[in-house]
Amino acid sequence: MRKQIFYGWIVVAVTIPVLMITAGIRSAPGAWLETMQNDLGWSTATLSFAAALGLLIYGFSGPISGNLMKRIGVRGVTALAMALCSGSMVLSSLVQNQWQLNFFFGFFSGLATGLVASVLGATVANRWFVKNRGLVIGMMGASVSAGQLVFYPLLTMWAVNMGWRPAAMILAGIAAVMIIPVLMFMRDDPSDMGLEPLGAEVNSAEVNNAETNQKEAETKVDDEIDDNVMRKALVSPDFWILCITFYICGATSNGLIGVHFIPHAVEHGFTQQYAAWALAFMGFFNFIGTIASGWLTDRFDPRKLLLIYYGFRGVSLFFLPFVHDTLGIIVFSVLFGLDYIATVPPTIALAADTFGRKNVGIVYGWIFAAHQVGAAVAAWAAGLARDSFGDYTLAFYVAGMMAVLGGVMALIIQRSKPKKIAKI
Repeated sequence: MRKQIFYGWIVVAVTIPVLMITAGIRSAPGAWLETMQNDLGWSTATLSFAAALGLLIYGFSGPISGNLMKRIGVRGVTALAMALCSGSMVLSSLVQNQWQLNFFFGFFSGLATGLVASVLGATVANRWFVKNRGLVIGMMGASVSAGQLVFYPLLTMWAVNMGWRPAAMILAGIAAVMIIPVLMFMRDDPSDMGLEPLGAEVNSAEVNNAETNQKEAETKVDDEIDDNVMRKALVSPDFWILCITFYICGATSNGLIGVHFIPHAVEHGFTQQYAAWALAFMGFFNFIGTIASGWLTDRFDPRKLLLIYYGFRGVSLFFLPFVHDTLGIIVFSVLFGLDYIATVPPTIALAADTFGRKNVGIVYGWIFAAHQVGAAVAAWAAGLARDSFGDYTLAFYVAGMMAVLGGVMALIIQRSKPKKIAKI
């Protein structure tokens, strides 16, 4: 008899397109900035503020999502988020003045996408998997890259050929359709299907008693739901270091490159469509890098991986202002793409190991909020820098220095998991 597929993989298969769609919606400000500026006649800083507001609300939706998941479940939150994503894009297509841009294209879309994109992947991976957890987290991160790979060139092409408003309506339709498979196939927890997380079972015939006791202790720690976990996190230096490093991650990726790469490339002689394809190329290598990062996180010290990733990112950002030709932009896309969100698997792993597998949704939600604060600050600040100095050079240099600092700070994080097991 053929072995039945573990249902967690079906949940993963539903989660991936959800993350791709929300990544597409979050890509819209960067893909449409030039087109919207030509249509609306507003400054880069004005449009960047709406993008920054969306990134900020996107980040702080994570803790809201974590609490909502306790009340209406993962499936309920995901379906609600897809409905709100659709509504936000419809309303964004009707924007006529700046307050509407800030509210519908910024606040509302940030809230809608943040309900799932910030914590859904981490929650699914940590609820359904013990074995292959890092790989699944990497797959979730890679799905965001795949969304970037698919949607950046599509959104740019639609905006150039049809206008950004019809493009927003297309996104609204895609999000609405996704509600159907979410309601049909998404499940909240393995216990809903009478299952345990994959790899949680320990076969006593295959391991000795000492190994069995250690694995049982580890499972016990990971399965504990601590209602006071955030009180403990707030007095933990590791929590704040994770927040600071992830703030830097957001500033140097989603905030700077995600919003301003296309306008920067246009300044350096590239067309909007070519710049969008460069971002898609970046997304392809991000897909590879994030899955590889998940695999590496299962095998190596996450702190050392973060040092490498942030250092690599800093070098690539120092290089970007000198890119004026096709070869240069391809090299940058490869370098930056490999670790665009490769930082996610080791960051989630450190949070889960320190605060517990079933607490990671709430804790990581706040860490991700720090990520999006960094993204919001960088998105707006880079727009101001462009208006003030005529280009993005200063923004890239500052971001490069921040990335190097983030890598060094990652080494300070204490790995708490072995200490927890020893106390039991």
